[in-house]
Amino acid sequence: MTAFVLALIAGAVVGLALGALGGGGSVLAVPALIYLLGFSPAAATTASLIIVTATSATALYTHAREGHVVWKAGSSFAAAGIIPAYLAGAAAGRVPEAVLTFAFAVIAALAALRMFRPSSSRPPERVRPGRAAGAGAGLGSVTGFLGVGGGFLAVPALVGVVGLTMRRAVGTSLLVITVNSLAALLARTGTGPGLDWTLIGPFTGAAILGAWDGKRLSAKVSGGTLQRVFAGVLLAVAVFMLIDVIA
Repeated sequence: MTAFVLALIAGAVVGLALGALGGGGSVLAVPALIYLLGFSPAAATTASLIIVTATSATALYTHAREGHVVWKAGSSFAAAGIIPAYLAGAAAGRVPEAVLTFAFAVIAALAALRMFRPSSSRPPERVRPGRAAGAGAGLGSVTGFLGVGGGFLAVPALVGVVGLTMRRAVGTSLLVITVNSLAALLARTGTGPGLDWTLIGPFTGAAILGAWDGKRLSAKVSGGTLQRVFAGVLLAVAVFMLIDVIA
């Protein structure tokens, strides 16, 4: 199977997960770029930011049309992560690739375990500025350093800290992901290894189309079922990466 076809398949899977779950799909982009398409960890995290920014912005549009994006709360949450995302993105290029891969695998494993637990949803309440700012800054740092959108962290934070319902948290997380990913990408512009746009292009295009299908899938299949299936795949990938980097 050619690298081009692999890029299309991987992109479709990432977009499907992102559109259906409001995040998490970007966690699969980095290992797909490394193990399927031969990118170095540094190049993979940068390429992932390009893919995630474009795909999240597309998915955000579809959720916003249905009124599932809380712009005020999401903007505040995202704003808190811009500077941390930029600084972490700039610092990532100076970290040894083995350390970067190990850190990514650990975060992916923790995210998978978190997704296995059922998410609680409660009525919206007043935003707590301090906690929201702290959570937003932490999310931005993870996005910048590891090249992931962080939706697997943003959704539970928007539910637990901001008090959004699950449906609105999913839509609003896409705003946070788009802003943080763009900030981190700007920090990496002109740094690090060159990128293979012949693979990033089709990967991104397939992810964008997959996000539209993912949004439709989320209306037909239980969100809990989708989340558990994705968590299982993510945990397997994380374990594989940990074994690979330790061996």
